[in-house]
Amino acid sequence: MEEVTQINGTGISEAEIGAYWLEEDYIYPSEEFVRKAYIQNQPFLNKFKEENFPECFHEYANLLSWDRYWTTTLDSSNPPFWRWFVGGKLNACYNCVDRHLDKYKNKAAIIWVSESVDEPDRILTYQELYVKVNEFASLLLEMGLKAGDTVTFHLPMVPELPISMLACARLGIIHSEVFGGFSGQACGERIADSKSKILITIDGYYRSGKFIDHKANADIAVATAEKLGQKVEKVLIWTRHPGTYSSKTPLVEGRDLLLDDLMKKHRGKRVDYVPMPSESILFLMYTSGSTGKPKGCAHSTGGYLSYVAGTSKFIHDIHPEDVHWCMADIGWITGHSYIVYGPLANAATSVMYEGVPLYPNVNRVWRIAERLGVSILHTAPTAIRMLMRAGSNPTQYKCDFRLLVTVGEPIEPEVWRWYYKVVGKKGAVVLDTWWQTETGGWLCTTIPSVMPMKPGSAGPGALGIYPVIYDELGNEVLPGSGKAGNLCIKNPWPGRMLTIWGDPERLVKQYYEKYCKNRDSKDWRDWPYFSGDAATMAKDGYIRVLGRVDDVINVAGHRLGTKEIESAALTCEEVAEAAVVPKSDELRGHVPDLYVSLKSGYETDNKHLEDKIKQAISSIIGPIARPANVYVVSDMPKTRSGKIMRRILAAISNNREDYGDITTLVNPDVVEEIRNIVRGE
Repeated sequence: MEEVTQINGTGISEAEIGAYWLEEDYIYPSEEFVRKAYIQNQPFLNKFKEENFPECFHEYANLLSWDRYWTTTLDSSNPPFWRWFVGGKLNACYNCVDRHLDKYKNKAAIIWVSESVDEPDRILTYQELYVKVNEFASLLLEMGLKAGDTVTFHLPMVPELPISMLACARLGIIHSEVFGGFSGQACGERIADSKSKILITIDGYYRSGKFIDHKANADIAVATAEKLGQKVEKVLIWTRHPGTYSSKTPLVEGRDLLLDDLMKKHRGKRVDYVPMPSESILFLMYTSGSTGKPKGCAHSTGGYLSYVAGTSKFIHDIHPEDVHWCMADIGWITGHSYIVYGPLANAATSVMYEGVPLYPNVNRVWRIAERLGVSILHTAPTAIRMLMRAGSNPTQYKCDFRLLVTVGEPIEPEVWRWYYKVVGKKGAVVLDTWWQTETGGWLCTTIPSVMPMKPGSAGPGALGIYPVIYDELGNEVLPGSGKAGNLCIKNPWPGRMLTIWGDPERLVKQYYEKYCKNRDSKDWRDWPYFSGDAATMAKDGYIRVLGRVDDVINVAGHRLGTKEIESAALTCEEVAEAAVVPKSDELRGHVPDLYVSLKSGYETDNKHLEDKIKQAISSIIGPIARPANVYVVSDMPKTRSGKIMRRILAAISNNREDYGDITTLVNPDVVEEIRNIVRGE
């Protein structure tokens, strides 16, 4: 049997690592790109060497306007709850909007593109954004909201989302955006956890040519939250077509309020921004975890904003004259960091697109990019693969990209090359980035003007980031060894979440306990961050991320907790046990494969049941979590202690024979039975 490194339940073969993941060819940026880049020399990079930590991050923090300068760069007195720029005060909305008005008030801040080709763009200049944010902040004040309160959004890709975010930030209100594609139940669970009394949503939006009645989700969300002990007092509803309520779901009297009506009395109102302590919470971003309960990652005002402003300027190389299009959804951290806060802090123009990349045709992306003069394109490998394999042809359009970014999941070298050669015309620099919801911003990437690109590699640590790879015993895996291990970061950084909302000990256990050298130590060097991703490091320090090592499936860049999916399957009365594993998929990277065993008395040969389980998961979590396959089996492969061996199921789903030792199973014969079911034998 081929030797396998058991990093997680699935296993990664040494042959795969050596032959595929460690590309050694380098591609260098053009002289023209280097000439215009913010970073043009090695001395600037030297400022971020480990011996200059943590003061190196002054380069980021000094990009912002502070109401009161900080007194302590890094407070490490209570590890791993690091606090950055302590003593300082600032406001995120002021830094993203107000301070740009003198020079850029008539410049486009946000260009919103409808999915419909017949609907005109909505362009918000920095002055118009300032006006709308102030008006909405005035309404929030009237409703009695104040700094430190939490508000939940369940909004799709519409301009009202960044307007709502910035209005909350202006007042110090903590915002929590739930991905618009999630179900009402998923939203309600996050409302309950965040203790929000206000839900901000919309009547509907367009997706693949269809109008989605989104208000229906609000009713489910409110009911779910109340079952969990959190009463929602008001539901504020934006309308997709201003002035027209397009949902078929009736309004609940006294609770549901149309913002078209409420905003009339706030026209022209101005609200003073609230200077917030650097370590105060700016927003919550929920992400799936291995325990099943979503984690509320609490990101700070000063540290987070400094980090996304700094990475946007010095690594992303966003200039005020750039038109930057990040194709992510603002419901994920990429949208928060690199559609809203990072670009706007640098006075750039940020494009928002409502729809899907292939609607209404395979060249929609290039038409938009050509028409708007997009200079930086930022998307996920899934979208690149979709465009490439659908026959999309960017060469037909006058697109002039100078920088291309890939994010959310590992990118295959051949897909990277299509992005570089066909989309970028061999002139644009490609940034292959690695980071997480928890980290706030990029952790591994090349610096585009001074480092070569390597197809399929995320590059070395970002500025001020010192990655390391450990094996399961805590030994460092040497660069160039060809061996995989757990990707960790040796040092804290400003963008990392402050804590997990309501459960700080979970942060310690999940991210630091595994490799902590001394729980009593106050030295940050004793507290390496465990990312939960597997990776290899080449001799040059460039890193190739291989995937998750915990129970999280990355579907098209969306992190889905396996426990959430399994729990949703178990809501079907027939299901006794459920186990979900990642299956490789050409377009989406991975998709969930679900195995279920049934309670006594139910028939296993039941196609209707498979559809019922898929529908339950779609309803409870959202369509993104819908399994590719549901396999009804007589029993799960289990250890004698009763643990389901998911690595065996993953091997079967991915048509691999590397099951490992199955002789220790209590029921080894079931492995062949399951394999035959999956293969249709």
